Amino acid sequence: MFKKILRILWKDIVTEFRTRELFSAMFVFALLVVVVFNFAFESAPRESILQAAPGLLWVAFTFSGVLGLNRSIAIERENMSIQALMLAPVDRGGIYLGKMLGNFVFMMVSELLIVPLFAVLYNFSFSARFGQFLLILVLGTLGFSAVGTIFSAIAVNTKMRDVLLPILFLPVVVPVLIGAVETSVRTLAGEPLRGMMDWVKILIVFDVIFITTSFLVFEFVLEE
Repeated sequence: MFKKILRILWKDIVTEFRTRELFSAMFVFALLVVVVFNFAFESAPRESILQAAPGLLWVAFTFSGVLGLNRSIAIERENMSIQALMLAPVDRGGIYLGKMLGNFVFMMVSELLIVPLFAVLYNFSFSARFGQFLLILVLGTLGFSAVGTIFSAIAVNTKMRDVLLPILFLPVVVPVLIGAVETSVRTLAGEPLRGMMDWVKILIVFDVIFITTSFLVFEFVLEE
């Protein structure tokens, strides 16, 4: 099953490499948000920027991620390739994991390109705690992708999927976003990882819950 999941992931990567549809939209949108907020906080005190910047960064990640999630399952529906996936000898949960990992990879690549630009614009340095920040980025993005993939599959069959996905998805993913913002703020303030382990544990627990639950119910979502 693991090989089949990787094949689905590889299919999404190859398709995106050919079209560059999802990644381009996600990166440009996130960059636009970061640049606009930079002008808004240009004259703000350094302390205010330090407190607000991690939240702004995750706002950029969230909205660009929703943009990508909207297209991840919609592309399969439009090209009728979802039927081929359902007929393939792979568990429905495997399809979910493959699509979820694809969304995770696209978001991570976009985020890793945005972070250096964010550091330059807001005059931050991630070098001292980059490993710690990368862990937070992975945990937050994993939970975001886990929830977003299942809700994208739910919303794709509706006429108003572009509106319905954020309405359904964002309230559920709030715990992950809060944990990611809290740990990001403390990381930028120089706090070591052991001082924020409660938040890290919350992120891990929610990631496990979301991935497990979505894996189990994805079959029923596809059938609908």
